[in-house]
Amino acid sequence: MSTSIQTLKPVVEEQTEKHTLSALVDNEPGVLARVIGLFSGRGYNIDSLTVTETSHERHVSRITVVTEGTPMVIEQIKAQFMRLIPVHHVTDLTVMGKALERELAMVKVVGKGENRVEALRLGEAFRAQVVDASTDHFVFEITGKSGKIEQFIQLMKPIGLVEVARTGVAAISRGPEKMDDHQK
Repeated sequence: MSTSIQTLKPVVEEQTEKHTLSALVDNEPGVLARVIGLFSGRGYNIDSLTVTETSHERHVSRITVVTEGTPMVIEQIKAQFMRLIPVHHVTDLTVMGKALERELAMVKVVGKGENRVEALRLGEAFRAQVVDASTDHFVFEITGKSGKIEQFIQLMKPIGLVEVARTGVAAISRGPEKMDDHQK
């Protein structure tokens, strides 16, 4: 009777990374649907998505996507992104270095008495602006990094958080170069 000894290779799981991708695309109907289809069709998640026209003369929009995956998955996403017909350029702002990333949120908080005072105190500490108020509620406008906004929201929960609206991440690279000056 013979026995074989199998050597088991340790399973090495690659760590996932969060990446901010920015793409210049034609501003035409269906472009956003194609981008979303690219992600959903391959099982990739979108953590944040912002889109706006950045050049009216050229009819070009900028799409900023925050996604997460292993380095191999991120490379696949970028390659697939570039294959979409209306895409002119894709930049991985995370790879380029310290990109500037900001988000805007409106946070509605209900409260009276001590909760009202505490909400205003925290709003001031986070440099949030009161954009709507009554005797029993506030709507704060806060901008900053996503982590700062998330921290503000968590602190408002026990005070009387009612509703949150967030824009998603807007990002741009540091330095004098424009986005399409960088390699694809």
